[in-house]
Amino acid sequence: MRIAAFQRLALFDAVEQAAEVLARDLAWAEAQGIDLALFPECYLQGHSYGKAIAERRALSLDDPHLNALVARFAAGKTTVIVGFFERRDDGVYNSALVAKSGRIIGVYAKAHPLESGCMPGRDFPVWKEGHWRFGINICGDLRYPYMARRLALKGAGLICNPINLMLRPHKAEKWHRPGISSLQICARHTGCWVMASDVVGSNDDGWFSYGSSAIVDPNGVVVAKAKPHSEDVLVFDLPDRQPGCGFTQKAAVIAT
Repeated sequence: MRIAAFQRLALFDAVEQAAEVLARDLAWAEAQGIDLALFPECYLQGHSYGKAIAERRALSLDDPHLNALVARFAAGKTTVIVGFFERRDDGVYNSALVAKSGRIIGVYAKAHPLESGCMPGRDFPVWKEGHWRFGINICGDLRYPYMARRLALKGAGLICNPINLMLRPHKAEKWHRPGISSLQICARHTGCWVMASDVVGSNDDGWFSYGSSAIVDPNGVVVAKAKPHSEDVLVFDLPDRQPGCGFTQKAAVIAT
């Protein structure tokens, strides 16, 4: 399976522009034979820790505008994961949609949101792409080992991590390297491949992101890492067939 992690300039309240970027990138991805493409956390509308902003930006899965955008940017055969603020009957969620062939085929909501006003997700779905199964953790979810463990026990061989490490300068400096380390710890803990997609650039408050996009193998080795402070795309060919997940095998032995 060929995977790609897109590190892209952060956009804010520019859904149409984000959709144009997604359409361009996914057309390129299909031409390159990419099976699964990952984009950053809340990429579609722009990330924020503010409750009022998240509520204003949120879109529901049955919103005609959202579905028209998805039909436009995810029209091809490449499966895509895109972060967005999602509106549900009970509140707003920091979510990632999974789309293919012009339609949304699933969604994951961040279980441990740091964003004010966002509800915690309760479900841990796993999807299949070819001979591989993949799940999603969003950004800080990786701080909680049980999150990735649930996905591994469900048969996931790849964990996709949309992130948005746009922070105050001193925090951006503090979390840049630990952000990569958390991917390595997750990989070693689960026996899964892990890929992360981050934003770069800055916002009106002077926050900025180095860009911490990376692909890590099950032994914790970083096999691809994006250039800091710039847009980039990481492409990697996973084995044709998903190997047995080391964590799942270990858990099965303990269970018996």
